[in-house]
Amino acid sequence: MNTKTTDNASFGRISPEALAVLGGGRIAYVKAIRSEDVQKQFPQAPQLAPGTLLYALHAADGTPIMLTDSREAAVANAWSQELETVSVH
Repeated sequence: MNTKTTDNASFGRISPEALAVLGGGRIAYVKAIRSEDVQKQFPQAPQLAPGTLLYALHAADGTPIMLTDSREAAVANAWSQELETVSVH
């Protein structure tokens, strides 16, 4: 008998509302961001020199929380707010 099995697992989209309550609202992630893209996520930020690598802390739903010049500072800020940081790819 010749059987062919195809795994067509698909992942649905998660709404921003569902992401906001993920982990009881206590999950955040750190994302590297170039200074040229800061204004899109942090409109109140001052103009920055082009080519600077910064780090943004985001809530699970993508809401920006803070911007800093080091990943360590972003993680420390998350911890100070009792947020658990997770890796995203």
